[in-house]
Amino acid sequence: MEHIRMIWDFRGPNAEHTAAHHAKHLKEFTDREHIQHFGFGHQQEIGAHYTAYVIIDKQDMITLRDSLKPARAIYEEIHG
Repeated sequence: MEHIRMIWDFRGPNAEHTAAHHAKHLKEFTDREHIQHFGFGHQQEIGAHYTAYVIIDKQDMITLRDSLKPARAIYEEIHG
C-alpha cells in the first residue's frame, strides 16, 4: 500500500510549540476518524520553520486533505 506524508508549515518565534501542538491534534483526528496512521510528529526544517506531519494510507488522503488542509503532501516509503 502507498503511504502519504501530509505536512503543515509553521514559521516564527512560536513555530516549534505550534507544530508540536498541531501534531497532537493530528493524532486525535486520525483516531477519532478511524484513519490508520504510520507516524506523526513535528520537526525543524530550517531556522524558525517547523512542520507537523502525519503519515497515512494513500486511500485516506482525500478525507484528511479536505478536512485539515495541509500545505503539501509527499509519498512516503515505509520499511518494515
